[in-house]
Amino acid sequence: MNREMAEIVRDRKPLMMRPTETMQSACGQMHHNRVGYVLVTAETGTVLGIFTGRDAVRALADGKDAGATPLHDVMTKQPATLPPTAKAIDALRLMQDGGFRHVPVVLEEFVLGVASEDDFRDPERDRLDEETGVWQHMR
Repeated sequence: MNREMAEIVRDRKPLMMRPTETMQSACGQMHHNRVGYVLVTAETGTVLGIFTGRDAVRALADGKDAGATPLHDVMTKQPATLPPTAKAIDALRLMQDGGFRHVPVVLEEFVLGVASEDDFRDPERDRLDEETGVWQHMR
């Protein structure tokens, strides 16, 4: 129940693209790889941002041209990240508090993977539900 993030993202290759790639290209890669995100990285591998399905919907609703709009214009810049030693509950808290569904796991500047909401087990989710319930009763 106290899994570390390194275990959760082990053996996964995160989907990464450069900031100059287009929304259309990113959406195509997300569809092909069956994931809901693209990490936007510098040539060095440093995380610059994350582009998700939510970002795509927002950009399209704003009238952006998917084939001409680069990721750096529509990505979420400097996303919250966690180290590989963080616990599952830390990721669940972070996602709940931030209102997002993906957390990059980063060691120094090296991306190890991305955890998504679906990666967590029921006991981990139950613990967050218990914590949330406790805090609501204390208000």
